Amino acid sequence: MATKRRCTEFQGSLRPNWSLQRKEKCSKAAGTKNPESLLDICAKVVAKNIPFQQIEERFDRIPEPVQNRIVFWSFPRNERDICMYSSFTNFTKEDSENQKLPFHQGIKLLESDAVQSVLQIGFHLSGTVSESANPIYSEPEKIYKVSISFDRCKITSVKCGCGNKDIFWCQHVVALSLYRIRKADSVQLRVPISETLLQMSREQLQKFAQYLISEHHTDVLPTAQQLADEILQSKSQINQLPGAPDPTAGASKDDDHSWHLDEEQVQEQVKTYLSQGGYYNASDQLNSMFAKVREMLRVRDSNGARMLTLITEQFLADPRLPIWKSQGTPMTDKCRQLWDELGALWVCVVLNPKHHLREKECWHDYLDRWASMPACPLEDADNRGIHDNHISDDESSDEESPGPSSLPLRPKPRTIFQRALEASDLTWQDHQLQLILSEDIRYHEDLCDTDLYDSQGLPLWQEHIPTACARVDALRSHGYVKEGLRLAVVIARTMKHQQRREQEKYRQDRQKSFPSTSSVSFHKPPQPSNSEGWIGHPLDPIGCLFDTLLEVSEVAGDSPQTPVPAESTPASSSMRLPVQLPSDLQKYQHVSIPGNRDRNESYLTLALEVALIGLGQQRLMPTGLYAQEKACKQEEKLIGRLQDIPLDTTLVAVLRKQAVLLLEGGPTSGLGIGIHTESIPMHTFAKYLFSSLLPFDADLAYRVGLRAMRLPVLEDSDDMDDTFNNIGAVMISRYPQWFTLGHLESQQCELACTMLSAAKSDMLRLRTVLECAQRNIHSSSQLFRVAQDAFKIGTPTDGPRHMPLLNTALELGLQVMRMTLSTLNWRRREMVRWLVTCAVEVGMDALMSIMRNWFTFFSPLEATSVVATTVMSPTTVIQMNLNYQQQEKVATCARTLAVQCATKDPPHCALYSLNLCEKDSVAFKTTYDIVVEAAEHIMTSSQVFTIARFMEHRGYPDRAYKLALLGMKNLHLAYNQDTHPAINDIYWTVALSHSLGKTELSTVIPLLIKNVQCATVLSEILRRCTLTAPGLATADGKRRSLKLMSYDKAPLRQLLDAAICTYVNTTHSRLTHISPRHYGDFIDFLSKARETFLLAHDGHLQFAQLIENMKFIYKGKKKLMYLIKERFGL
Repeated sequence: MATKRRCTEFQGSLRPNWSLQRKEKCSKAAGTKNPESLLDICAKVVAKNIPFQQIEERFDRIPEPVQNRIVFWSFPRNERDICMYSSFTNFTKEDSENQKLPFHQGIKLLESDAVQSVLQIGFHLSGTVSESANPIYSEPEKIYKVSISFDRCKITSVKCGCGNKDIFWCQHVVALSLYRIRKADSVQLRVPISETLLQMSREQLQKFAQYLISEHHTDVLPTAQQLADEILQSKSQINQLPGAPDPTAGASKDDDHSWHLDEEQVQEQVKTYLSQGGYYNASDQLNSMFAKVREMLRVRDSNGARMLTLITEQFLADPRLPIWKSQGTPMTDKCRQLWDELGALWVCVVLNPKHHLREKECWHDYLDRWASMPACPLEDADNRGIHDNHISDDESSDEESPGPSSLPLRPKPRTIFQRALEASDLTWQDHQLQLILSEDIRYHEDLCDTDLYDSQGLPLWQEHIPTACARVDALRSHGYVKEGLRLAVVIARTMKHQQRREQEKYRQDRQKSFPSTSSVSFHKPPQPSNSEGWIGHPLDPIGCLFDTLLEVSEVAGDSPQTPVPAESTPASSSMRLPVQLPSDLQKYQHVSIPGNRDRNESYLTLALEVALIGLGQQRLMPTGLYAQEKACKQEEKLIGRLQDIPLDTTLVAVLRKQAVLLLEGGPTSGLGIGIHTESIPMHTFAKYLFSSLLPFDADLAYRVGLRAMRLPVLEDSDDMDDTFNNIGAVMISRYPQWFTLGHLESQQCELACTMLSAAKSDMLRLRTVLECAQRNIHSSSQLFRVAQDAFKIGTPTDGPRHMPLLNTALELGLQVMRMTLSTLNWRRREMVRWLVTCAVEVGMDALMSIMRNWFTFFSPLEATSVVATTVMSPTTVIQMNLNYQQQEKVATCARTLAVQCATKDPPHCALYSLNLCEKDSVAFKTTYDIVVEAAEHIMTSSQVFTIARFMEHRGYPDRAYKLALLGMKNLHLAYNQDTHPAINDIYWTVALSHSLGKTELSTVIPLLIKNVQCATVLSEILRRCTLTAPGLATADGKRRSLKLMSYDKAPLRQLLDAAICTYVNTTHSRLTHISPRHYGDFIDFLSKARETFLLAHDGHLQFAQLIENMKFIYKGKKKLMYLIKERFGL
């Protein structure tokens, strides 16, 4: 509502002081800068902080120069404020997309002189902005009218003819605002319109009103008539109030004093982005809006909380929430990340150190209402714990640990706003906290070693670490950077103090539990020290603390944007330490803490220590896939930032000290002894420590790596032979389910590979790392990966082989073979082939060893088909450069393996074993005898026929014939199995017998008659047996008769009778269930049958008798009988 001004007092005209402006222009042109006048200094303060209406009410008359300067300085003076409401946060001018933002477009319009007719009337600015014609799209030049209202250096409303629909101001508003800031002296200033009206006479006022109505009669005439009617009524409401509203006189002192924010557009934009689901651009846009909220909070703009409220309400109105809840469907990861950021922002808002009590109560009511809504999501929807855990609770101690149960107590599920609700109950009035925020470092020697001070007398802040770090984030978010840094330093010091106390407590407890005089150690199940870890925490406390301390250590100019001015950061007044980081392009440098007596401690060393303590904290695996993945991502992100910090001697000393403390920290340290089995392993963190410490302290690096190789959650699974295959069944019943176990095992593998590669020149360390990997890696797949990496490093392409690493790879590979021997593994064949390749590289002794002990590592089929076959191949002999004696030795060992495998698994190994033993008659005969014996009992006819064909192919027809007979004994063919795959084996057996002689054929035919009931097969055998004379394949075949065999004599006579009999039986079987659509096939079948019948001397009579029987028995099938008569004439 516009301010209502009294019309009875003359306040004087408001005209710019042109003489003063000319003086300022002349001084600027001359290159000099005159100091500001006392009037301007006072006017700036008044214009920014006091409503103009309050000034008018306070003073009867305001001098014209004073009124002039107050109105002049009431417009915003900083372009950053305009940028904040017309672009995203942290934009860069190099980004082509950002060039499309309204702020950049507005600058272009300003620089192209598109802003014209700028006029300031009191607290109202107007002008026109033209956009040039675009001939490509046939767009003419456009001119937009822009009006801006402002008050106390804030733009309170904007209006533009372009009809912009966005949360950002349009480029035309930006152009006019920047014009007023950059060219303030060239803007025409006019008094508020009420002042002008006071100077007019009655006649002038009437002329003014009539001309105004005439100029805009279509728009204002109804309103003008309505106002005239009300004014003429003496008792109307408009006559009861003194003065009249003036939109150019500034806002009322009771009006909301905030920057213009289009609430409707904010809600619409959020709703649109949420409706786009999981699209990357929508998530990116919402994150940009969150960043905009943080930007507003940092400059202490009240619109920050206001905008966050609008976003939150739209988030809770998301129609997907009740659907997900009713269907039990988990929220998408991108949505959960947005909700996490929303909750963290509210924690920052409610922890505003300069809040008003009324605001805090309002926020608490909002949060309480939102948290009680059914659609409000949980912080971790997968959490099903039963115990509560408050943000302000102290860290759980050993006394609060659960009993000897294998399942630890876990936090109760909380809504996304629960932490903000709990944070709203916190205050900043604590005396110790006020002391910390008010000074950098001050020693209190008289208060050493108390709960509030350390051994040096430096203050501590004993608060739950995530809560304390949330305070730091809130201070920084609200622009209190110096105070936030001071609190961060104290929190880091407190973390170090707690670490030392916990280590000392562990030492004392250990001395009590493990007396030196006792040889039997007392063991109780380890209990969790931290049910909620700092890494993976929703508020990311370690990341916040690390960023705060590291930001001060950045080298000036390294970052393209500095979030706060240099004078607001204590680093600008801190002394730079002489020790510089060893890098040509330094990113960070040591900045001493003001007042600190320890010259080796800097913000950079504290940042490193905070990260190391947080990463090394013993913490339980959280419940749910999302929470577990978030913990992994936070850890990897923090380690990635640590890797960007080059290490100098000071940082290495910090690294060494923390590594020792973590190793000796007991259950509270992830690298300590006695941690809970559900603790998150330290593989990724230990890999960073190992790589960083190795050049400076190899012994300590290996201590860390060897300790961290463990995976406690699998160490109590003694019944698992192979984690790779059985882990799903074992882990599915655990609480919580370790969804990221595969990733953790992969990190364990990378740690082992890194350590093996580093230890290749030290045999003792190599053996130690190998044994540690064998003991702790429970996944055959990951252990195989370690073996492959060791093999790759041990066989460089441009250098000699590294035999210790090759032996290590072989040993790991043999363990993999043992782990996967009795389980199904889709990579097993690849593993076996790789192991043979590795053994070949190691040497002949390795090959001989795996072949002699094949039953420990391989199945019989693998040993013969892959191992022995590869060893016996010419390629292997050439590669190993074996002499004749060595070749014979290897071959003898391979044949021994083949015979053993044939004995153990003849169905699968017989063929490979015969092939391997072919050059040794004794071994070949032994294997053959094993096959013959197995063929009678445990081998299928198909397997026997395959081996028999092999024997024939190798030139052993008699042995092949013997096996073929054994195969025929186990083969049975029914009347309707005329497409059976064994038919070709039957034909081959008959052909082999026929080629060997009549005697052999006579032996086979009774087996055929007994086992084969298929008429077409028997008739085909009859035909083939009469094509050539028998016995042509024998050694004395040339001396045998070339006379063909007769159907009337044995053995074909018996075969012919059997074929006729089977045709008769098959005919009746087919007629039993025949349908008309099969009549054609049946007639063809009878045609083939007649051909066989006619081979006998009385065959035509037998066939005719068959037809007569069919006519009698199946006389009801008249159509079929007609077709038979038509075809055969019977």
